[in-house]
Order: sequence, then structure tokens, then C-alpha cells
Amino acid sequence: MGKFIQDFKEFAVRGNVIDMAVGLIIGAAFGKIVSSLVEDVIMPPIALLTGAGNVEEIKWVLRDAIIEGGEVVQPKVVMNIGGFLQTVIDFIIIAFVIFLMIKGIMKLKRQKVEEPAPEAPAPPSEEVKLLSDIKELLKKQTNS
Repeated sequence: MGKFIQDFKEFAVRGNVIDMAVGLIIGAAFGKIVSSLVEDVIMPPIALLTGAGNVEEIKWVLRDAIIEGGEVVQPKVVMNIGGFLQTVIDFIIIAFVIFLMIKGIMKLKRQKVEEPAPEAPAPPSEEVKLLSDIKELLKKQTNS
């Protein structure tokens, strides 16, 4: 049992788990921002264009309720297009922002991974040049 608890501790405090928890918290907060953007900024002009007071009020009545003798025999059948439209726009915005974030992260990773160009070798020192000259002269003497 002690090894199990030790393994769990190592897992829980590992960097990946903490990073994931931070990402989850930031993601939840980001979801609220996107929902507010959609509900408070994007949807009012759409509601204005469609003539609805609120986008969620956009509905398509497929069948009115059938009432016989004061009782509802068959209920009203309605497609709530406004709620669906709002959810789709939420998804598109979130997907686009996540795409931009991942693209930025990948760009940063590529810049980080790229190695600097190798430096040109330093010119030989005076001593090395002198030794090379002596070596050439000795070769000439031995060949003659």
C-alpha cells in the first residue's frame, strides 16, 4: 500500500499533471470569456437582423399545439434554432482561438529548437602558420 501512495504522490506532483490542471482552470475561465463575447457582443446584432428580441428566441414552429376540449392533445413542436446557433458560434470562436494558440506555441517551439548557425572556424594563429611554412620547407628539402 505504501508503494501505491508513493507512486500516486510522484504522479500528482509531476509537472505534466500540474500543467494540465492550470490549463483546465484557464480553459474554464476562457470559456466564460468566449460565452460572454458571443452572448453580449455577437448575438445582439444577429438578433437585430433576424427581428428577434434575443437570439435564443429564434424558433421554428413545426406544429402548433392541438387543443381539444380545453386539453392539449398534442404539444407544440418547435425547433430552437437560436440556441443551436449560439452554440455553433461559441464552438467556432473557441476552435479558432485554440488553433491560433497552438500555431503560436508551435512557432515558439520551432524557434527554440532551431540551432544557431555554426560559427566560421577561427583563422589559424601565427604559430600555426609558421609551423605550416616550416613543414612545407622540410617537404621540399626531402623531395629534392
